[in-house]
Parts: sequence; C-alpha cells; structure tokens
Amino acid sequence: MFSGSLVALVTPFADGEIDFETLRELVGFHIQSGTDGIVPVGTTGESPTLSHEEHKKVIKTVVDEAAGKVPVIAGTGSNNTREAIELTRYAREVGADASLQILPYYNKPTQEGLYHHFAAIAHAVDIPIILYNIPGRCAVNMEPPTIARLAEIENIVGIKEASGKLDQVSQIALSCSLTILSGDDSLTLPIASVGGKGVVSVVANIVPTDVKAFTDAILEGDFATARQWHNKLFTLASALLSLATNPIPIKAAMAMLKMCSEEMRLPLVNLNEKQKELLAKILDEYGLLK
Repeated sequence: MFSGSLVALVTPFADGEIDFETLRELVGFHIQSGTDGIVPVGTTGESPTLSHEEHKKVIKTVVDEAAGKVPVIAGTGSNNTREAIELTRYAREVGADASLQILPYYNKPTQEGLYHHFAAIAHAVDIPIILYNIPGRCAVNMEPPTIARLAEIENIVGIKEASGKLDQVSQIALSCSLTILSGDDSLTLPIASVGGKGVVSVVANIVPTDVKAFTDAILEGDFATARQWHNKLFTLASALLSLATNPIPIKAAMAMLKMCSEEMRLPLVNLNEKQKELLAKILDEYGLLK
C-alpha cells in the first residue's frame, strides 16, 4: 500500500496564508496522474513554519480531497513525543491512511531515546507508521539495530531513508521486513537495487507521471527501464535539492509552471535570479517549459 511514487506535497501560500484552493487542485492533479500516495506537511510541505492549527487543516484538506482515491501519509512527527502523538491522533481521526514520523530534531536523542520515542507513538495511535531517517536535518542517525527493534512493532510498517548511505539501507533490508522508501530522488534507483520499494519524491510535484513510471519499473523488476528513467530525471531531481534548501527550488519550479506561488515563509527565501535562470534552463531542457 505504501510503495511506489509517493509525492512529498508542497504547501502553497498566498499573501502569507495557506492557499487551500490550490492545495486541493494539487491533490486532484496527483490523483489524475496516478501518484501512489500523497505525503502532506513534511519537510517539503514546510511543516516547521505552520502553526498546529494550520498543520491540522492541511492534513484534513488533503484527506478530504483525496477521498480515499489515493493513500494519504500525513507528516505528524515532532521532537516532542507528546506533540507527535497529538498530531498523529488527529491524522487518524480525520482519516489519514498512515503517518510519517521524522527523527526528533535538535534535542538529539540517543538510540534508546529514539526507540522509546517511536514506540510510544506507535503504541498510542493505531495507524500505520513510516519512520523518516534524515540525519542531515536532525543531527542524529537512526542506526539499523534501532530500526530493526522498531520493526517488531506491528504498526511500524516502513522507513523513508535519507541517510545517503547505501550500506545502511542494505543493513536495514537484511535485518527487518520494513518497506524501504528513498528519501532522495537521485538515490531512488541505487536504493531500489538493495531493496527499496519506491520514493517519497520532491520532483513528483511537477512530473508525477514520470516518477510513477520510474517506480512502476522498479516494482516490476525492470531495472533496464528504471535506469532510463533515472537518467532522464537525474539532472532535474538533483537541481531541486542542490540549488538551495528544499523546498525553495521546487516552489520556484512550480511557479514557473504556473502550478502555485513560489511564496514561502521565513526563514526560507526565494531563489536569486541567477539560480532561477539555471532552474528555468533545466526545466526547459526537460521539456517542461515548451
């Protein structure tokens, strides 16, 4: 259920507020495009600058608009375990299909602390949980033995791996049966080669049918076709993560494609003109501006 092309959905803004009309349009776009799952209010959805009320409204809006046509995996993690439980309970109440749980950031827990944090959430809320390991943003790496322990909990069903370490992905695949999802578009194929089953994708915001075709090939075991898609997507996907901090580039790209405003909230700021020129060139070479 939670494999293939899962889009890390942006949160569109207009004049400082969430643009719910555009948010609903984006959900409809992904349903029509065959996206396998929608992941709102994660990193790409700018969850750090949303109030709790806004966070909840985005989850409910996406769930309501999806209307059971595509799974919704709501970002409900926090570095405060009680807060994560509260958000996860809300997501379950309004009908989210699963929860994406990021590593606790800033307070830098031990491996034992990580285990008890995620175990507490899983035991408190009866909803499928996908762990999200991204050391670069959280200052701590969840190690494979900890992940294997957590995999023994029935409703912990997957992990979004963004450590950038293929050896770690291999260790996870060998130690447990969690569904492994790439947390980096450019690493989807390498991670698939050692057991990955898809991606939580930033680039799928603008080319969902391509990412869907890519992950379909992976799930069918057609790695020759998958490599062709990897090669096609690589420059675009890499630019969206290297030009500036995600989600700055993807919002700029979506604005160029007239999908939503490039507006963000501080401390994030827009690309400069030189960066925009480079991004426009990459979008044009991909065929998106024609």
